[in-house]
Order: sequence, then C-alpha cells, then structure tokens
Amino acid sequence: MAKRVERSWRARMVRVLGRSVPVSVMLVCLGMGLQMRAEDRAVKLRVAPVYPEIAKRMRVTGVVKLDVTVDATGKVTDVKAVSGNNVLAEAAQEAVRKWRFAPGEGTSTVSVNVDFNLNQ
Repeated sequence: MAKRVERSWRARMVRVLGRSVPVSVMLVCLGMGLQMRAEDRAVKLRVAPVYPEIAKRMRVTGVVKLDVTVDATGKVTDVKAVSGNNVLAEAAQEAVRKWRFAPGEGTSTVSVNVDFNLNQ
C-alpha cells in the first residue's frame, strides 16, 4: 500500500519539527514573530521620494513595497525593497530612510508602500 502524500506545507513542517521541538514552543516563537511584524508604527515625518528623471521620461509608474526596520526611537535603521521597479525602488528607499516613526517598544519591521504616479 502506497504512503499518503502530504500536500500541506504546514502538515509537513509540524511532522518534521514536531519531533524535535514541542508544538507549544513553535507556537510561541511564531506568535512573537507575527507580533513584531504586525506592529503598526505611525509615521511622524514623511519625506516624498524624488521621481527619477529616467523613470519620468519612460513613463514608469507603480508601487514599490518596502520592509522598513525601525528602532525604539522611531529612526529607520534598514530598508529593503520587496517588490517594484528597480529604478523606482532606489528612490523609494532613499526617501524612506529619511522618515521618522512614532517611538515604540524595541525594534520592529513595518511594511510601507510608496506609490509613483506621474499625475502627482
């Protein structure tokens, strides 16, 4: 009789990790990660990105999604582009590095969308 193939990624992870790590420890770790990721920090100072001249001439528009690391004081310590046009991503990262967020508990990661529209 053939073994049943597990199609669920979650089922495979529980099967593999469940043997060496208690499920309660896994759930606590996952919960902590989600809490830090989901923290919503208000933007206190927002600097608009400079639309790259080459992107204007080529009429490139779109949204750049960024993961922004913010320290306890609200200062941006790291910015990583998740998606979007590379030329626009550089401009978005440069602008968001100048942003300031509301102070919070410890370091957190905030998702930010920067919209580039020629009609702005």
